[in-house]
Amino acid sequence: MIKFENVTKKYDDFTALENFNLEIPTGCAYGLLGTNGAGKSTLLRILSGIYRTDSGKVTIDGEEIYDNAKAKQRILLISDETSQFNGMTLLQMKNFYKTFYSKFSDEKFEQLNNIVKLPTKKKLGGFSKGMKRQAAVICGISAGTDYLFLDEAFDGLDPSMRSEVKKMIIDAMCDNDMTVVTSSHNLHEIEEFCDTVGLLHHGNMLFNKDLGELKGNIHKVQCQFDKLPEKEDFPGLDILLIEEKNGFTNIIAKGSTDETLEKIKAKSPSVCDLIPLSLEEIFIYEMEALNYDRTELM
Repeated sequence: MIKFENVTKKYDDFTALENFNLEIPTGCAYGLLGTNGAGKSTLLRILSGIYRTDSGKVTIDGEEIYDNAKAKQRILLISDETSQFNGMTLLQMKNFYKTFYSKFSDEKFEQLNNIVKLPTKKKLGGFSKGMKRQAAVICGISAGTDYLFLDEAFDGLDPSMRSEVKKMIIDAMCDNDMTVVTSSHNLHEIEEFCDTVGLLHHGNMLFNKDLGELKGNIHKVQCQFDKLPEKEDFPGLDILLIEEKNGFTNIIAKGSTDETLEKIKAKSPSVCDLIPLSLEEIFIYEMEALNYDRTELM
């Protein structure tokens, strides 16, 4: 388990994380959302033992990571910056990883590169951004770590290769019970890949929920009433929004599906249909309920 306890990290007068708390269970695919400057990269670099916290404690399975070589054998960060490998070929990059990770699998490396088909003797400086990402991912998975951290790892990949790389990571999670934490500013990418999501803003976690639970706990019901209802007309129902649109009344409510429909149908609407919500819509309603402007967050 990953655990942040009252963590603060500052850069001069800028606070990247402030009294930050978070727990990520083992085996989870965790999506970390937020705008540039929200603190995502700082969080991942602290998790990787690159940065020391100013205060607070970060542990993985009970062990602190900073200045702990043994613990670092179990974790790997794929950064959003890969220029440090520009002077290496893919084979040299592989051998570089092998010097740090005793569980590195040449067999897994060959298997993954047979999928992406990267040239092994060409320097990475001549690779496209997407090819560099692929190189980092196949080396990262081949390292055989228990924890894999990805900082905007899918950025620069075309749709087909993004899908292939995600499949590689998901397969590695299933095979090795690996925990993955990936940062992104792309909500759709997180929805496709992760089972839990957190929203980071100005160094604080605004939102941290299981996606299945989140999707099952907020509903949009499209109705027709003779008169536009108000929230007070539905006692006991946690209503986020009632709006009239295109001749229909849309009710956004939190709670169980059955209870939501039961309480709305009790008011005898002529139409009452449950409408699926996208994750983006759910985030919008959740953030508006917390009085946040979503344009500042995503």
